[in-house]
Amino acid sequence: MKTQLVWRADVAFNMIFTVTKILFACLLWGMVFQNRETVGQFTFHGMLSYYIVSSFLSQLDMSEGISREIHDKIRNGTFSKYMVIPVGIEKYFMAMELGVLSFYVFFDFAAAVVWVFVFRIRFVFAAHPGTVLCAAAMAVLGLVFMVQLNYFLGLLTLKYQGMNTFLMIKNNLAALVTGSILPLALFPETVVRLLRLLPFYYVTYLPAMLFTGKCGDEAVGGLLVLGGWMLFMQFLIGAVWKKYRVKYEGVGI
Repeated sequence: MKTQLVWRADVAFNMIFTVTKILFACLLWGMVFQNRETVGQFTFHGMLSYYIVSSFLSQLDMSEGISREIHDKIRNGTFSKYMVIPVGIEKYFMAMELGVLSFYVFFDFAAAVVWVFVFRIRFVFAAHPGTVLCAAAMAVLGLVFMVQLNYFLGLLTLKYQGMNTFLMIKNNLAALVTGSILPLALFPETVVRLLRLLPFYYVTYLPAMLFTGKCGDEAVGGLLVLGGWMLFMQFLIGAVWKKYRVKYEGVGI
């Protein structure tokens, strides 16, 4: 958290970027809803509420820095320091992400609330406490999963010279499947069924839908599916670490 205080401009830009999706939603859906009351299962204010929640959740995920830091330290030989100190490396990076998240969550939340009043949105929120709890739990698990994924991609540097290709694939896939660009409920049902098999569906899209009072019947199943993906990702992390850590020479330390 102390580290984040050094980069004060990052905080300001992060709050600005939270607004871009909401502004995009207002301009786009304002034209779409001119001649209709609903689109799919959304009203105009329901759609804007979804974008506010999804943009808030997506801005909280800053775990891509983990994969880049691991990549850089493996390439320049300084990753060895994590291997010799008595600490779990993955837990260390999770704690680092928690520190970043703890710092930014207040500013992102403040930005989201301010823009609710600026755009005069009648915010739609889930009425059932159980749905809200499931949404909150899923959002937390989604952030943990993204930490696992980016940690795994970083470890691939132990085998490959670079991981920019992996990051590019992940970022482009996540941008579409998390529903941060367009609500997945507007996709054909066949496509949505396929997307439910991927973990990204449960990282941003489903928690945002649950927070806005929709898809309540998917809450428990979503937690189970995401939990299964987390276990699978942990297995991959263990397998890659066990196989390739012994080949790391630590050159440059």
